[in-house]
Amino acid sequence: MHVTFFGAVREVTGSMHLVCTEEDKVLLDCGMFQGRRQEAVEKNKVLPFDPAMLTNMILSHAHIDHSGRIPVLTRKDFNGRVFCTRVTADACAFLLPDSAKIQESDAQYLNYKTVRNTLARIRSGNGDGIAKEDMEGIKKILKNNTHTLNNVAINEIIAKFDLNCIEPLYSSADAEQALACFEGIPYRREIAVGKDLTCTFYEAGHILGSAMSVLRHRGEGQLKTVCYTGDIGRFSKPIIRDPALDFAEKDRIIDLLIMESTYGNREHEPVEDLKPRLKRILNETIARGGTVLIPSFAYGRTQELLYIIHELYDEGGVPRVPVWVDSPLAANITAVFGQHPEVYDQETHDTFLRKGENPFSFAQVNFTRSAEDSIALTREERPHIVISASGMCEAGRILHHLRYKIHNEKNTILIVGYMAENTLGRRILEEGRRFEEKGRRGDAPVLRFFNKEYPLRARVEKIGGFSAHADKNEMLRFLKESNLQVKRIAVVHGEEDQSLAFSDFLGSHGFATFVPRRGQTISV
Repeated sequence: MHVTFFGAVREVTGSMHLVCTEEDKVLLDCGMFQGRRQEAVEKNKVLPFDPAMLTNMILSHAHIDHSGRIPVLTRKDFNGRVFCTRVTADACAFLLPDSAKIQESDAQYLNYKTVRNTLARIRSGNGDGIAKEDMEGIKKILKNNTHTLNNVAINEIIAKFDLNCIEPLYSSADAEQALACFEGIPYRREIAVGKDLTCTFYEAGHILGSAMSVLRHRGEGQLKTVCYTGDIGRFSKPIIRDPALDFAEKDRIIDLLIMESTYGNREHEPVEDLKPRLKRILNETIARGGTVLIPSFAYGRTQELLYIIHELYDEGGVPRVPVWVDSPLAANITAVFGQHPEVYDQETHDTFLRKGENPFSFAQVNFTRSAEDSIALTREERPHIVISASGMCEAGRILHHLRYKIHNEKNTILIVGYMAENTLGRRILEEGRRFEEKGRRGDAPVLRFFNKEYPLRARVEKIGGFSAHADKNEMLRFLKESNLQVKRIAVVHGEEDQSLAFSDFLGSHGFATFVPRRGQTISV
């Protein structure tokens, strides 16, 4: 066997690795690169191989950095199947169309800006400025109303002036075509993915449905085994089972382990601290008469929050104020969670299912579907909890809640996930910390979004233990406590400093490791 590393190599997005035998080529993940717009466009639009050459594909889990380019793959002569767990297949039925909608919306907005600026130059006679009323006239031509673009008019002007037209990475139709290729497989059931090539899924503990994939190939009288971890989760988290430690006897000797390293040089807060810290923050905010705003990713984090809040409500630990999930995608993904109790951990069965309760549905939880419901919620002044996207406060409905709540010191903005540099979420976290360190004295920091400035008087809290990725010690625990015998480890899916540090860390514990480069091929 040969393995070529095409994506998430010395970086954390765009997971993609190719396993080749003499007869077959099987792709491990087909993730979208997420980063600066132009760099992301260049990396995402061209696949580094001909899709027609692939036999099949294996998908570790539904997150877009692992699944997001499948529609690019399946529209270009791909004739195989996309094998994954049943939960992952059901989740992708919502995530991929949602991704396509974002691609289409981004392309339409960029084309609108191109046409608007072109017409402005023409109206101004290529001068330096344009009258305000003329710009408003241009906008009326290009928009059906304040929020909807007139794409027919925009496309006609692009054609008339031969302007550069931005195309989405893929369309909604491409996403639907991709979903027809999916085949959901239970954990621990061996399936054929090529000639003398099989795959078995084991629990990865990252998100519901996430899987480690063990590929076994018997050729020329030799058996070779590759294990791809995908993303490894933490131990003792609610809802999902821990990362697998007990592998079938036939899968225990691993010639090559392809292992993630997102937090390869970091340590998380203890999982057991999550509920008491959330309890404190909710009680303090509600006592002030405030609202708790939680920017959250739709898949995994939202459901985990609902689970813990449900526990606190059942225990009487906090006042049972209304809980609003303000994200249509999160509502759909929560429904997927509710449809798959067969993959919950034992604690969830003991805590909720045996009492006939849905972990994610209780009397106080509400799901907003329409924009009108979301707008009405932003004006609610009684204490409540809002869980809304986007997770890094860069777009989506959470911005509207911040606009109405960020200035009031009664309210709390609760950060429960990683905030990348140069995002509004990171600025909220950093400025909030500085203001607290000053004893909240003097002028509040000012944040700009929606082209306006808002004082950050709301309190900012962070709970770091919600991460869905194992830290370096938890990943080492997986290696030491599992019954796998690993001969060699390829360290992937981490920024270069994290991957190199994790490789050294594992080396110090006696493991043979290396950090591949993009496009590198190794023999197994």
